[in-house]
Amino acid sequence: MSYHNTPRRRQCKNSERGQSKSSERGQSKGPKRKGPKRPKRGPNFEAVRRAFLQAEGVPFAGILPAEQIHRAFAEADALFGQEDDDRYTPELTLWGFLSQALHTGVARSCNAAVERIRSLCATWEIAAPSPDSGAYCRARAKLPEAVLQRLTYHVADGLESRVPKKWLWRGRHVKIVDGSTVMTPDTEHNQKVWPQAATQQPGLGFPILRFAAIFSLATGALCGFAEGPYQGKETGETALLRTLFERLQRGEILLGDSCFCSYFMIALLQERGIDVVFHQHQRRTTDFETGQRLGDEDHLAVWSKPECPEWLDQATYERLPDQLHVRELRVTIAIPGCRADEVIVVTTLKNAKRYPKKAVGDLYRERWHAELDLRAGKVTLGLEDLRGQCPEMVRKELWAHWLAYNLIRQSMAAAAVTHECTPRTISFAGAVQTIAGVMSQATTAEPCVLNRLVVQKQASIAHHRVGDRPNRAEPRAIKRRPKSHKLLTKPRDVARAELGVSARPAA
Repeated sequence: MSYHNTPRRRQCKNSERGQSKSSERGQSKGPKRKGPKRPKRGPNFEAVRRAFLQAEGVPFAGILPAEQIHRAFAEADALFGQEDDDRYTPELTLWGFLSQALHTGVARSCNAAVERIRSLCATWEIAAPSPDSGAYCRARAKLPEAVLQRLTYHVADGLESRVPKKWLWRGRHVKIVDGSTVMTPDTEHNQKVWPQAATQQPGLGFPILRFAAIFSLATGALCGFAEGPYQGKETGETALLRTLFERLQRGEILLGDSCFCSYFMIALLQERGIDVVFHQHQRRTTDFETGQRLGDEDHLAVWSKPECPEWLDQATYERLPDQLHVRELRVTIAIPGCRADEVIVVTTLKNAKRYPKKAVGDLYRERWHAELDLRAGKVTLGLEDLRGQCPEMVRKELWAHWLAYNLIRQSMAAAAVTHECTPRTISFAGAVQTIAGVMSQATTAEPCVLNRLVVQKQASIAHHRVGDRPNRAEPRAIKRRPKSHKLLTKPRDVARAELGVSARPAA
């Protein structure tokens, strides 16, 4: 592509052009001025960064350099497609996989991803793969799950380490934990790993995958993720959280609902130097007439160690303290439509002067951002529409979506710094729409064009703000009526046979 014909593009400092002009004038004796580097023609890991509006000089742009991505694939021995006749390389396959996470409906299919890849190859003037999506699906299967996880966490850790102080809560990093479920395609392999609900008959349900996720309060990035079956021993959200302890750093604060508020969870987190702000568990009673009074319905309480649970080994049980000193306070939430008007908050932030009751109560209300982050991943990015036919592919889908999620959060953080706001005031859906609309163009743009594109799209991302609607109350109901289809009450092959339709012949 040539950029020498329009006046605006003359602003790009092309070193080769400058050298040719100076040589014609006989002025080439001085030191050569270096212009911006032109991107390598063809797919490389820089294309992944450019697709998410990462360019030189942009805040947080250095978190995930192309060399880091290449190193992760090299160490996993996953640099496939290196022969001259190969079409799908890790770079091109990862780009296509992430593009699927940014689209919904028919634009999310493998066929649509292949056509986006073919368009990129045409722009790069390299041989394009076949329109058949089979080769692309086989290439996706070669992407290591561990590499996708590693890159996802690398973006999250980079963002958290560079968070401006004004985004922190009283100078401290805060994480939020919550759990949820998603359904996977009903295949035999998925059913073995994530069985459907026991109340459903065989052939009528879907495998249910339960997961726990840790998000950053400041940036919204996913900092920890663990999955397991919906039912069975050690498959609950608390058990999944215990596998994520290494994703929490000493000195951080963890927000969570009543599911996580137990003696041993708090004791184990305190042992790691992590403070908590949890909703009091419904089985525990609070008497503000006892303990050391800190204020109105605010006191220090002493919890005694219960008997050793089955999941905890005896050595760890004996190591934990016999008593826990925690702070309990009542928070009033006067919002119509909320599930509870008052909640008891349990915290290890015992210094009432440094952490006043109102500040702790307001911090607990920020736990709601975990619900919004889960909605962003499940609904906006379509994690509820997993399509993997086997557990290995389902897990790769999950981590590809979370990698795309964190890269979007990175772009939102950069826009927030540039436009002097906070990431939590920016719409995640608006950021997805902006990046998805310009993804292919940004990937193939020349450096000077990319810089202008990034500036423009950062302004667009910052423009889409979350509505400031404090104490908003809405009915938990929908207006649009669903289509009145009958429910399938027997396996599909049985229902099809009753209609007199034979099974489909094998391909």
